[in-house]
Amino acid sequence: MTKQSIFGRIAQLAKANINSLIDSAEDPKLMLDQMVRDYSNSISDAEGAIAETIGNLRLLEDDHREDVEATAEWGGKALAASRKADELRAAGNAVDADKFDNLAKVALGRQLQSEKEAKAAEPQIASQTTVVEQLKTGLNAMKEKLGQLSAKRDELIARSKTAAAQTKVMDAVKSIDIMDPTSEVSRFEDKIRREEAKVRGANELAASSLDAQFESLEDLGELTEVDARLAALKSSGASEIEK
Repeated sequence: MTKQSIFGRIAQLAKANINSLIDSAEDPKLMLDQMVRDYSNSISDAEGAIAETIGNLRLLEDDHREDVEATAEWGGKALAASRKADELRAAGNAVDADKFDNLAKVALGRQLQSEKEAKAAEPQIASQTTVVEQLKTGLNAMKEKLGQLSAKRDELIARSKTAAAQTKVMDAVKSIDIMDPTSEVSRFEDKIRREEAKVRGANELAASSLDAQFESLEDLGELTEVDARLAALKSSGASEIEK
């Protein structure tokens, strides 16, 4: 019952604190840090409760040890009184012998009472010893869980920072998509391409005009050659007539 009540109360408190933190969580780091603090406080509460339980066990053990010592002590007194009574009775002093026998009975009664108290405490001591060991084991488990929680906090904080950084990058990418400067560059590029095409067209046009001029020159050259040959024929024909 002691073990259940201690850890049950602490577990309910820790769970309530964690649920409250999760419901109102805004900053993951602050929330996780608070969870670690709350769990540490729960461990501290558990340590206090366990220390009190151990203290009660030690008191039971002290009382049991005193009862055992008292049992031995009263047994020794009963034996001493009985021996004294035997000595007095052997000496013929029956009155005093009876007194010491009565003292022996009183000592034996006290011895019996101490034995009963010692035996009655033994099951309780055994039970409390088991509870204390269970509480210590539970406390060690809580401390181990605290270590896991701390490690998980560090991991989650790192992941949260990474996610936040990724969110910033995605927001930046979205803003670039909305106001993409490369679209303006594309417009300039398209304009330049049109200008380049216009220049190429002008060059082609100029080239075609130049070709035509050269072709006319070639035709002129052919006509000149024809005229020259005609003149030569006329000249040669005149020479034949003169002969």
